[in-house]
Amino acid sequence: MKAGIVSYGTYVPRYRITPREIGQVWGTDGDAMGQGLNVFRKSVPSPDEDTITISTEALRTALVRGAIDPQQIGAIYVGSESHPYAVKPTATVVAQAVGATPNLTAADFEFACKAGTAAIQTCLGLVGAEMIRYGVAIGTDTSQGAPGDALEYSASAGGAAFVLGRERVICRVERTLSYTTDTPDFWRREGQKYPSHGGRFTGEPAYFRHVTECAHRIMEASGTSPKDYAHVVFHQPNGKFPQRVGKQLGFGDAQMRYGLVTPYIGNTYSGAALIGLANVLDRARPGERILMVGYGSGAGSDAFDLETTDEIERYDRSFGRPVQWYLDHGVELSYAVYAKFRGKIHMGGE
Repeated sequence: MKAGIVSYGTYVPRYRITPREIGQVWGTDGDAMGQGLNVFRKSVPSPDEDTITISTEALRTALVRGAIDPQQIGAIYVGSESHPYAVKPTATVVAQAVGATPNLTAADFEFACKAGTAAIQTCLGLVGAEMIRYGVAIGTDTSQGAPGDALEYSASAGGAAFVLGRERVICRVERTLSYTTDTPDFWRREGQKYPSHGGRFTGEPAYFRHVTECAHRIMEASGTSPKDYAHVVFHQPNGKFPQRVGKQLGFGDAQMRYGLVTPYIGNTYSGAALIGLANVLDRARPGERILMVGYGSGAGSDAFDLETTDEIERYDRSFGRPVQWYLDHGVELSYAVYAKFRGKIHMGGE
């Protein structure tokens, strides 16, 4: 392809809560729940953080790292299922905040957890067609599960921003393709505060079918096999699913190691696979091939065959916090403060 990743940045809120703390409130074994999901703590946004602030922080890091003039950005797309407004775009606020307005196109994307990867595909098309110089794709969420629901143990907050371009490409996109069906495994109607899900149905035939089919198809189209990739990144609704699907496809633990971030920060939904990719790029050397397969309930998968270039050696990865910092750090909250932060307490008359 004629385009690739020029720069990237991430942001994860500082607060954390553990499955044990959640389980104590609902009379369940939180440690067992965490071990079953392979999630040992999750990020929690503070009351003044949302997908706009997360996107802005991640993009500012990307722009400084890549020495990119915001006025050269021709498109900003923000993928999320927890936009602050039902009617008013997140993308325009982010564009204004980083100084990219007014000569660009902007829009919000929605496709459950793969809205961010769909935004990357769109930017690749615009950049590759030379309609714009740089395109920005952001995957971010602050989703939450209903009190006591299994989702409450994993649904978290965070995001990653990727700048796509044709110049100074640090990671070339060799190929991308998608696999999409109408599989109703997860949904939230307008006005509903919390999403609903199909329980075990969210695994098979939803997640596993789409991810494996999409992975098989891109490797077939690229003439590759699992041994050709130094790293692999899957969407991670929990820490268990990506490990299982990776082994089913023939990938080893070393290939999956850095792409798996959910055990330490929870499921950041639209940001999950992208934060995993950022963690890989934080460590990558030139000439390393990467397979990324996202997933969004509803349902669909986007796959990317990527390869790092010599440019990554000159890329300034020292600015901003690496993903590992977010995995290692955090301030733990009690359930009471967590419930206050996330608006789970409703007063009379509301």
